[in-house]
Amino acid sequence: QVQLVESGGGLVQSGGSLRLSCAASGRSFSSYAMGWFRQAPGKERDFVAAISWSGGSTYYADSVKGRFTISRDNAKNTVYLQMDTLKPEDTAVYYCARARSRVATAGLAAYDYWGQGTQVTVSS
Repeated sequence: QVQLVESGGGLVQSGGSLRLSCAASGRSFSSYAMGWFRQAPGKERDFVAAISWSGGSTYYADSVKGRFTISRDNAKNTVYLQMDTLKPEDTAVYYCARARSRVATAGLAAYDYWGQGTQVTVSS
């Protein structure tokens, strides 16, 4: 069984930074792509960023491109999301997820394990 635990969320002012972490339990972490998604109140869960199994390929939503960076440390079974130049519209619960394959992808259906989420609030 795979468990994903996010951490690092919190309250930050507009223009600030946060670094989210997602620690994975279970074997074969390095065999799968990982992704970050977010969900604001009353809205659907949206794709934020994804990274391939090796870390050699990354993929971002247009809304965060140039501000967010996804990375992974396979030795620590952890994936990260560095968020810079945060905006109030980035406020949401952020979820990490494990993909069904090695390929970084945006589709929710491509992910089979999800964390419980961590709240990110950006004040104006």
